[in-house]
Amino acid sequence: MTNSIGPRRATLAVRVLALGGCGIGCTEFASMGLLPQIGEELIPGFASHPEASIAQAGQLVSVYALGVVVGAPTLAALTSRMSRSTLAMWLLVWFVAATAASAFMPTFETTMVIRFLAGLPHGAYFGVASLLAAQIMGPGKQGKGIALALSGLTVANIVGVPAVTWVGHTFDWRVAYLSVAIIFLVTLSMGYLVLPRFPGDPTRSAKAELKAFRNGQLWLLIAIGCIGFGGFFAVYSYLSELAVRLTHLDGSTVPWLLAVVGIGMTIGNLVGGRVSDPHPVGSLMTGFGSYMGALVLFSLTAANPVGLFVSAGLVGATSSLLMVPVQTRLISAAGNSPLMGAATNHAAFNVGNALGAALGGAVIAAGLGYRAPGWTGLTLAALGFIGLVISLAWERKAGRLVRD
Repeated sequence: MTNSIGPRRATLAVRVLALGGCGIGCTEFASMGLLPQIGEELIPGFASHPEASIAQAGQLVSVYALGVVVGAPTLAALTSRMSRSTLAMWLLVWFVAATAASAFMPTFETTMVIRFLAGLPHGAYFGVASLLAAQIMGPGKQGKGIALALSGLTVANIVGVPAVTWVGHTFDWRVAYLSVAIIFLVTLSMGYLVLPRFPGDPTRSAKAELKAFRNGQLWLLIAIGCIGFGGFFAVYSYLSELAVRLTHLDGSTVPWLLAVVGIGMTIGNLVGGRVSDPHPVGSLMTGFGSYMGALVLFSLTAANPVGLFVSAGLVGATSSLLMVPVQTRLISAAGNSPLMGAATNHAAFNVGNALGAALGGAVIAAGLGYRAPGWTGLTLAALGFIGLVISLAWERKAGRLVRD
């Protein structure tokens, strides 16, 4: 399929898909860096009870993640017959409208509602973008295609999230959301021009897509993603507050800290894309081991500025390394429903988002300090690793283990 549209257009098309992922990364992750600004404006009594109010503001992260969880399987099932390229375009329209609307909500409660709606197309977009990228690149490059489609999410944390966070701190958090809406609008315009028009599959149905959930291995992999990725979000959701209140850095350094995390995530995504195809099991085992090690280092050194920057970058790199191999296994476990498998990876990722944000906020609100989210994250990562061991043992017992 790549040759039929030409290599230049194919490359541009994949980059456009990644740009949409960059916009999603900005709308999701920048919200975490803007929690203090949003809380100060929309939550009464913020100044009097900052820790409890920050935990309440963290509900915006959780409700967006809930939207992803609800939307990913629902939209994957309802749009099963639609052309993947057409679906990508409509999802981008949704993102433009919902992200722009986020900038105009007058109360915390209405902001929560619109952030839920903004999260609905998230998983479906990454699912269809991953499959489109693999289809555009051609057979035998599934891992590389997924990595390219996800690269926008990781690059967002180098450039987009720090930039949007800077806009929010310098001007207003509402202006930050409007700037993200512009990213989606540019992606939509470029996608209309360069994305190849693949036909839909009229033989598919919502019922057929949902059959993927009959596979117990799929549910176990979803649980691994939910719990394991929760470790990253327990740390990342409160990184800006930790930097200011525990490490005593100036607020102007927060965008630089987020950029370091983004660099780590980009490196991890690229490495995961390279190793997941030839070493599907090894990439997961090594990834989880390094991920847990990075969380230990973070918990021990976060009070030191150098330690914070180094360990936060490593947490970003090691968690992101796992995304491609986990998604590849989910697509495989979904059988004849690859969009459902690809979309549920991001549903799982965002259950982890909600779980990590909730537990990280809970330990802070309980007075355990700003190091506590790091140890909470380590616990979640360890539970995800235990789930992986069970999954591999299950495959070995069934005689279906893919060997490196």
